[in-house]
Amino acid sequence: MIKSYFMENLLDGVEVEWKALGDITLPTSNIRWKDTKGTYRYIDLTSVSRENNKIIETTEISAENAPSRARKLVVKDDVIFATTRPTQQRLCLITEEFSGEVASTGYCILRAKKDEVLPEWIYYCITSSDFKNYVEENQSGSAYPAISDAKVKEFKIPIPSFKVQKEIVYILDTFSELTSELTLELTLELTARKKQYNYYRDKLLTFEEDNVEKKRLGDVGEFIYGYAAKAKDHGDARFIRITDINMNGKLIPTDAKFIDISKENERFILKKNDLLMARTGATFGKTMIFEEDYPAIFAGFLIKLSLDNKIINPKYYWHFSQSELFWEQANKLVSGGGQPQFNANAIKKVKIPIPYPDNPDKSLMEQARIVSILDKFDTLIFSITEGLRREIELHQKQYECYRDMVLSSLKKEVEE
Repeated sequence: MIKSYFMENLLDGVEVEWKALGDITLPTSNIRWKDTKGTYRYIDLTSVSRENNKIIETTEISAENAPSRARKLVVKDDVIFATTRPTQQRLCLITEEFSGEVASTGYCILRAKKDEVLPEWIYYCITSSDFKNYVEENQSGSAYPAISDAKVKEFKIPIPSFKVQKEIVYILDTFSELTSELTLELTLELTARKKQYNYYRDKLLTFEEDNVEKKRLGDVGEFIYGYAAKAKDHGDARFIRITDINMNGKLIPTDAKFIDISKENERFILKKNDLLMARTGATFGKTMIFEEDYPAIFAGFLIKLSLDNKIINPKYYWHFSQSELFWEQANKLVSGGGQPQFNANAIKKVKIPIPYPDNPDKSLMEQARIVSILDKFDTLIFSITEGLRREIELHQKQYECYRDMVLSSLKKEVEE
């Protein structure tokens, strides 16, 4: 459809030449701090969003306090592309005029020869699947694969007339804006649903003072540190690591690692409804409940919470661990700076609300009732979340498909 009714008319009688990025871009200058004065805005490798290719934030850096290593000076209409992992493939078109903008050495700067090509045209060409595949095929290194600036500039793109460039850029801008608006709308809907769920969860976990006692976890449970070992691709049991728990406190089913069961580690084998908590790093306090039916052993950066099941329903605690009632305490008890620590001594001080503390049977019945309600909420929110995520991904794929079809049509014109 695009080929027949749009591209055919747009390209009728128009020559399309293919040129290397290096032939249609200008050399860019480096900035050496010792030769400069004043303050600059600095783009590091995490400054650009993967989602919308926009600058999230910049850091102000003074020439006097800057590192001695040279950086690249960026100007309006430059296209910047991250050449090394973990941020490789992030890219951005600089759309504002800054008094001083400096990019990390991990970026390749593509400065268009404006008498030959639009900066926006370069930007869209390197967002294409063809360019992504080119980068993956031409990168080097194992731990942090990277592609050199010189290799980036060898990539060839179609150069139609300015009229054609402007028309296609306008269409892709419009499609991109529409996709961004739809994504924002769906994201806001998802956020609203999660807030609603969090509100009702905290409400259900809040009781009248006469009917509740806040018990310290140290008084109702024991805490066991995980087994330190190297994960393998195969083994008798799944080896659950801190990275296997997502931000919603659920076990991630993919990318599983394993370990062989032995006398040395058999005491670390999990039972159904066992609770695991991350004790270190940025995800400290993240808690999951093990609901699987296969054998598993938990790793060293996790703590197993063995709570008295005559007092606390494990699933009740799991829901509590996702709530603000838990996180308000956890954030105050965590220690450490760059590497937060939330060890057994800290978690012992966490207080959990126990309804009807003088009547254990009634307390567990109430906990079970709350779990039943929150499980239904959790299932509903998960369903809505997955549905909205799929819809967001679908809109993004539609845009990417359309963009690649438009650019590939230029390629077909040349071949024909």
